[in-house]
Amino acid sequence: MKVLISVDMEGISAVVHGTETRPDGYDYQRARAVMTAEANAAVAGVLDADPSAEVLVADSHGPFRNLLPEDLDRRARLVRGKPRPLGMLGSLDRETDAVLCVGYHARAGSGAAVLAHTMNGELLDVRIDGRPLGEIGLNAAMAGEFAAPVVLLAGDDAACREFSELVPDGTAVAVKEALGRTAAVALHPEEARELLRSAAARAVSRRAEVAPFVLPGPLRVEVDLASPTTIDLATLVPGVESRTGGRTVAFTAQTFADAYKLLLLLAQLSTIRPV
Repeated sequence: MKVLISVDMEGISAVVHGTETRPDGYDYQRARAVMTAEANAAVAGVLDADPSAEVLVADSHGPFRNLLPEDLDRRARLVRGKPRPLGMLGSLDRETDAVLCVGYHARAGSGAAVLAHTMNGELLDVRIDGRPLGEIGLNAAMAGEFAAPVVLLAGDDAACREFSELVPDGTAVAVKEALGRTAAVALHPEEARELLRSAAARAVSRRAEVAPFVLPGPLRVEVDLASPTTIDLATLVPGVESRTGGRTVAFTAQTFADAYKLLLLLAQLSTIRPV
């Protein structure tokens, strides 16, 4: 069995504020240590279920250089750094049997949800054929392109609800209850890790019962962008059009993989500021 564990930071049990998720921020070092520990819990759970499993852990937050390599379970391989093919799902391939998403957060506009956003926060909303999708849905659909089910997601209760709507047979692990964007009632980190380990073992054991989330093409993609500069840059990409006077750009993709890659490009373009 080959398993990919994609690990973000906003949905980690102890994290509630943006300053904890940035390398120059307050308590970032603690947050990355807890992030690494929750990744290890998921690795341990997978290997409890199948000691011979091949496990890859994709660092999927911000710069993709947050997990502490020396503290990661040595039985797993670390996917680190960016840019890279498939972004948060770096190293996903046709041999992947299951995907686990740890530390994930709800999409932009989710209401009471800890640090909810889509991709880098500059993409205010993403709609695929009119359906709003955040990182949970986008990554689940990208995994679906490779016929790999997302069998588990861990994050706050809002992220878990979002996941369960898309993948009803998957395992959702709520490690904190959101009270707002920057507040939550969180499990003790050790309790969160114990819960995650046992849930990961169950999730991969019943992976055959979880259908991949698939969005067949062609697909109409609409993206609301925060910056007018990003809109100008986006429309330089062939096939991307803007609505006059609006903040929405749109394009048609023949496959979800094509849509996903262009969304990654839009996210990168959104980091460019006028000279």
